[in-house]
Amino acid sequence: MWQWLTNVFRLGLKELNSLRADPVLILLIVYVFSFAVYSVATGAKLEVSNASVAYVDQDRSALTGRILGAILPPEFNPPQEISAGEIESVMNSGKFVFVLSFPPSFEADVLSGHKPQMLNVDATAMAQAGNGSVFLQQIILAEVAKFVSGDDITTTRLIDLVVRTKFNPNLNSIWFSSVMQIINNITILSVLLTGAALIREREHGTIEHLLVMPVTPSEIMVAKIWANGLVIVVAAILSLWIVVQTVLAVPIAGSIPLFVCGAVLYLASVTGLGILLATFTTSMPQFGLLSLPVLVIMNLLSGSTTPMESMPVWLQNVMQLSPSTHFVSFSQAILYRDAGLDIVWPDMVVMVALSAVFFFIALKRFRVTMATVR
Repeated sequence: MWQWLTNVFRLGLKELNSLRADPVLILLIVYVFSFAVYSVATGAKLEVSNASVAYVDQDRSALTGRILGAILPPEFNPPQEISAGEIESVMNSGKFVFVLSFPPSFEADVLSGHKPQMLNVDATAMAQAGNGSVFLQQIILAEVAKFVSGDDITTTRLIDLVVRTKFNPNLNSIWFSSVMQIINNITILSVLLTGAALIREREHGTIEHLLVMPVTPSEIMVAKIWANGLVIVVAAILSLWIVVQTVLAVPIAGSIPLFVCGAVLYLASVTGLGILLATFTTSMPQFGLLSLPVLVIMNLLSGSTTPMESMPVWLQNVMQLSPSTHFVSFSQAILYRDAGLDIVWPDMVVMVALSAVFFFIALKRFRVTMATVR
């Protein structure tokens, strides 16, 4: 057993030296856990921000003035007036997402109890169109209620609905997308680095050198897993600290050591998956093409992009076989909700079981590949 551990440690050091001598992979790791996280977090916003609004005011009443005065930054840009004949052209050109059209008798219709239609939405920008239309409806209904009642206090309702937003009180998408991008990048690099390590052995001809050494396939495989896994864990921790907490000012609620423990368990499965995929290929282009659909499915359907509850039930059940689903649930519970071991242990148990399955399947396939090379 001591000899096995010694061989694994020395082979792992060889992997780290090989990685250090590959500037392309080092640049990839730095990019993925720095600029890629920052650009996705700040570039892909789901909330309404600086939405463009135009209006056609054929009524020129006090009510239309109140409504337009209530549409304020940062959610909306100041409304710009256009003519009635320009509505179709500005909507077709995408110049404005929202166009308010006040008919000549808008105020009179409202006071008489009618409900005039006035909002046009460009739904090609789905996120801003959906959320922004809700915000505009709330603004319009609030101003109409104040105007009809004759004061600036809205009509008292029988039920006072108070919304309490937990974990992300400002509904800032950066808080969610930055952390989830790190989770997705852990999956991507875990597969790519371990698979690339095996492919690199073949392309450089060093796989034959390993075969004549007194080492076993399990030692070679475990060495690649711990060496590449160590690099990914260190890069993820630095990304959480420097990019997420320092640059983006996103608070991390839970325990980083507990998150690292779960990440190590998760890496045992996805790094094994990377070696498994590499055994079916003979070159990096083939490995990249084979890994692409696997990574897309694991990331898009893991719950890091859309909630699991929004997927069909059969697909939710199928994705329980993917370790990425449980790692996303585990990470969200810790980093967002400050969950402890008493809450996340079921996900950790499942990740351990899936890691064992992936590891032994990959080891069996790796042994067959090594025997073929011999």
